[in-house]
Amino acid sequence: MSDSFTPAARALFDKKVLAHIASLDADGHPHVTPVWVELDGDDIVINTALGRAKARNLANDARVAVSIVDPDDNHGVIAVRGTVTGFTTIGADEVIDRLAMKYTGEASYPFRREGEVRVTVRITPERISMQPK
Repeated sequence: MSDSFTPAARALFDKKVLAHIASLDADGHPHVTPVWVELDGDDIVINTALGRAKARNLANDARVAVSIVDPDDNHGVIAVRGTVTGFTTIGADEVIDRLAMKYTGEASYPFRREGEVRVTVRITPERISMQPK
């Protein structure tokens, strides 16, 4: 059974806050990267491009951790341990454009590279920790 986010946690996800995603590479070493993030119900949604280390890692090992620090209060922290439950290219361009609007105010993702294939990753939380509670 997975945890649910509190209203305070949901409010933090609504901000233009970067999340840090920890994945495991093929050798089991951790890989951490900042990402744009949104919630869909209680699932965390991120977007990346195929061929990147985090995309490879998340496709090969579903275990993941996510952390967010409130930019307005560095004592406001969310830490999540979860599982990748979705990994798809279908609709991924629309997701990155929606995230671009949230984070840059631009209607289309401004850093798109020619030939890049976007992928949306859905993470279902198993354990959610918050400070302050």
